Amino acid sequence: MSFDYIERIKQIKSEKKITNEELSRLSGIPLGTLSKLLAGLSDSVKLSNMINICDALGCSLDYVVSGIPENTNNFTLDGNEIRLIEEYRRLDNHGKELLMLIAGKERERVSSAEYPAAPAPVFTREVKPIVTAPIAQRYKDSGAGRVTKRTIPLYDLPVSAGIGEHLDENANESVSITVSESTASADFALRISGNSMEPKFHDGDVLLVQNAESVEVGEQGIFILDGSGYFKVYGGDCLISLNPEYGRIMLKDFENVSCIGRVLGRLKKR
Repeated sequence: MSFDYIERIKQIKSEKKITNEELSRLSGIPLGTLSKLLAGLSDSVKLSNMINICDALGCSLDYVVSGIPENTNNFTLDGNEIRLIEEYRRLDNHGKELLMLIAGKERERVSSAEYPAAPAPVFTREVKPIVTAPIAQRYKDSGAGRVTKRTIPLYDLPVSAGIGEHLDENANESVSITVSESTASADFALRISGNSMEPKFHDGDVLLVQNAESVEVGEQGIFILDGSGYFKVYGGDCLISLNPEYGRIMLKDFENVSCIGRVLGRLKKR
């Protein structure tokens, strides 16, 4: 099942700076129902809910469902432009960000032929670069033998690898990680407890997590069910533990369901 329509809704929400709570109020859809829909946890989505969401966001239902924008101009795309758009739509969020970064750099290169760029500023040692996922590799490779690190928040209270624990909104400490291709997308770290994700993850492991409002079936994520946090594998209608001694957690048994992150891996112990 494709969740492209969810990404388009989230994109419009982000562009218009509309929160889930505001969208719930504007569309008349209960917040719990809306959260499940945007997390990709609904078995089926009512057409009336989709219409109400589109009305609240001021966009067309056809665009949200199919991805085909309304033709509000007289532009005609050639074959290469159409193929580029089709390839863009097949990418995940990381790929889209990388493609836009490349396009921006190429635009700067073409523009510089006519308008030469000013010399790049030289940063002192005290200035630390802000490293984001698409450009993190450039810092890793810059300088012979130099290793770049960055700091992300580490949440003290555990998201359970067992029966579920409350996730505190405030990190009590932080952790320094080496910038690499595998860690570049991490937004925060989180220490787990319990043994339900063994043999791959163990009690006390620190996870690297990317902010995400939904994950694909089979991916490991951080979920909030009625206020309690869980580290599990997303199974579509349930959450799954890697340890066979634990049963599946059915999402229909909870009123408020949301996904807050995609687990990228765990921090190597020193």
